[in-house]
Order: sequence, then structure tokens, then C-alpha cells
Amino acid sequence: MRYIIIGAGAVGGAIGGRLAGSGHEVVLVARGAHLAALREGGLRLTVPDGRYTHRLPAVEGPGELGELRPDDVLVLAVKVQDTVAALQTWGPAPVAGGGTAAERLPLLCAQNGVEGQRLALRVFRNVYGVCVWLPSTYLEPGSVSAGGAPLTGMLHLGRHPHGTDETARLIAADLEKSHFEAPVVPDVARWQYAKLLTNLNNTVMAVSGPAEGTEAAATLRARVRAEGEAVLDAARIPYASVQEQQALRGHKVDLVPLEGAPRTGGSTWQSLARATGTIEADYLNGEIGLLGRLHGVPTPLNDLLQQLANTFARERRAPGSMPIEELARLADDAVAFVQES
Repeated sequence: MRYIIIGAGAVGGAIGGRLAGSGHEVVLVARGAHLAALREGGLRLTVPDGRYTHRLPAVEGPGELGELRPDDVLVLAVKVQDTVAALQTWGPAPVAGGGTAAERLPLLCAQNGVEGQRLALRVFRNVYGVCVWLPSTYLEPGSVSAGGAPLTGMLHLGRHPHGTDETARLIAADLEKSHFEAPVVPDVARWQYAKLLTNLNNTVMAVSGPAEGTEAAATLRARVRAEGEAVLDAARIPYASVQEQQALRGHKVDLVPLEGAPRTGGSTWQSLARATGTIEADYLNGEIGLLGRLHGVPTPLNDLLQQLANTFARERRAPGSMPIEELARLADDAVAFVQES
């Protein structure tokens, strides 16, 4: 199988680079300065076992490849806010022997949140959800780092909305030869909703920095997660428990220091650091806000974080520029306003 990585940033670049390093055929899809850097100098991947340069085909769209191949696997790794544009570009692409990518090829949604695969299922017949546990960083064009060890990441996958098949097992086998653990599960959404709860605090880090060791940060993160759990419980959406996740992951993907490639923040933080002008919070904190409104559960904390993330992105504010004490005060005000309404 040939893997076409649509969005060769932090997650996509790490997956593509690791697959290429184990001998698999990989095409990277990118744009702008990142695409230019990939074409000129290859993908520079820094991982605990070394620094690698993978000189791989890099394209902006399917037209540069001609017809796609029947054995192609599309890995959608763009941020969720860029999903519709990617689907519109790749869905109609012709496949050798007839038909289109949307009709014939598997599409793996290696994204945060749960909305990307729902959008994909409107276009593609064969959609696979991926629960991405892959700490990785993309801040400089052409360069990606992933500090997980001994494995680079854990990627649960299964058909969306549910089930497994031989295609998922074949892809998992390739991933497991490439420094990943890739459990094939019939209920991948259960793992994705568990990851969503973790990702709710991406915005806290993006807005106020890591703030490790501070009571204000720990308290706020716990409140944000509890609000998310209350919403999922009200919606009767199952999710893997923290204990189940920890038991499975153990110390398989422990972060280790990478010389010259420090991990300073998560995916939302990185969007602000690159000043992209867009951010994924609508599909993380906004997912909880949506479900809260559907099921009558107030979500003032996640609503606040969604609003702040979008403001920071729109105004291109620096990540971590709001003191955690100020964010905690705004959170208290938001909760009080809802309680008084």
C-alpha cells in the first residue's frame, strides 16, 4: 500500500516519516513554505533514536500524482477546521481502473476531536477513525519532531462509525512495523471521546502556557475536564476511563528530551506559535459546547476557552500570553454568570 499523508505537519509528518523509515511508500501533502521545504530538503524527522531526512514525493494536491492507485491509503491529518477543503480536493480524485477516491479508497482520520470523520463520511464510503496519541511538534517548515519512546505513538483505529475489517488490520500491521502500537478496535469512537476530554485543556496551555505545578492551572484543568465528562454522560456517549487508558499505554509512549527540538506545547499551542490565524478549539471545547446545548448541560468553561482560543488565533496573539491567574478569574466569572442567569 502507498500512504498519502494529507497534512504532513506534526502528526502527519511523524506518521509519514516513520512509515517511510520502515520501507513503506509515502507521499506527503502540504502547502506554502512547508511544501517548499519538503521538496527542497526532504522531511527532517527528529525522534529519540536519531535524526532522519526522508526525501519523499511532496505535492499540494492529487493533480500532481495523476490517477491515484487502487492500493492507496489516504491519511487525513489536517486540523479539523481544514477538513472540508481537503475532502473537496481529494474526494473527486480519479483512481486507476475507474471511480474516485471517495468511492474506492480508505480514508483514515488521524485528527483530534470527532467531527473530522463525521464530515468525511458525507463524502467517502470507507472512513476509519484514529485515536491519535502521538506527542509531536511542527513549528519550522520541513521539520517535525516526535519525542515518544520506546514507541512514537499509539494509534487506535477502526471503521467509522463502528466495526473493523481486513483493511484496518493491514494498515495496523504496517504501523506496528513503524514504531507505533495500533490496536484495531470496533469502538474507536470510545477512545476518541476519551482523548477529546484530554484535549479540552489544549486551550488552557495555548492561552496561558504549561503553568506546570501551579494550583490554579491544576484546578482549572480538573474543572474543564469534569464539565466535559458531565456533558458526555448526559449525552450517553461512552468513553474509555483514565484508568483503562493508563493501563494500556503504560510507559510505551513516554516523552523524552530531544536535543534541538524541545516540545513546548500541544497542537493548539503550535497553531498560535505559527500564527496560522485558525485554531481547532471549535471542534474540541466547541464539541462539548454543542453537546451541552443539545442535552441541556451548561458549559461555561469550555465556551470561554473556545472563545479565547478563537480570539487569540484571529488576533495572532502569542501563545501563553494570558497569566493563568487571569484565565482562572475569567473562568470563575463565566461560571457565576451562568449560575445567576
